[in-house]
Amino acid sequence: MSSNDDEQRAEQHAVAAAALTMATTELEYRVSLLNSMVGTCHERYKEGTLSVGENSCIDRCCAKYWQVVAIVGQLLGSQK
Repeated sequence: MSSNDDEQRAEQHAVAAAALTMATTELEYRVSLLNSMVGTCHERYKEGTLSVGENSCIDRCCAKYWQVVAIVGQLLGSQK
């Protein structure tokens, strides 16, 4: 095995480790955001059914969540 092969393997390992770190960070952000969203909804809406206004609020909140997920994915994807 040449030192060039060792260097390539080390670089591949470093890239894989960085990708894993980014994926872990992204997942932690997603879980935190989802927990925050669910916690807020549970605090605001304690009834068994949702009114039209409450349902609309939750729809907007979920849309914002997925918008942020897409933005974070794009940002992390552009760092590759």
